[in-house]
Amino acid sequence: MYSKEIMKQLRDLNKNIFDNAFKTMTFFIDQTENNFFRLLEKSPFVSDEGKKIINEWGETYKKNREYFKAYANENYKKITDYFAQLETEETKKSDKK
Repeated sequence: MYSKEIMKQLRDLNKNIFDNAFKTMTFFIDQTENNFFRLLEKSPFVSDEGKKIINEWGETYKKNREYFKAYANENYKKITDYFAQLETEETKKSDKK
């Protein structure tokens, strides 16, 4: 019984750490991107086509970052569902006794 509670707490701790690290990483990457694009706007060394490619690259990165976050959330939900299933099975077993 206690081991399941500990596992739930560890899962919650892990999710909170992941969410906070992801938010922090996203903040710093977005700030770096903003500064880079401001510099890029004023740069005469990069052509318009080059700027377009860099913008597309940034959008692709953002989209994939959100896919990664959704994938991680989906797996945390699977873990939560697994623990709920274990509790249901344990409840059924104790009711039969």
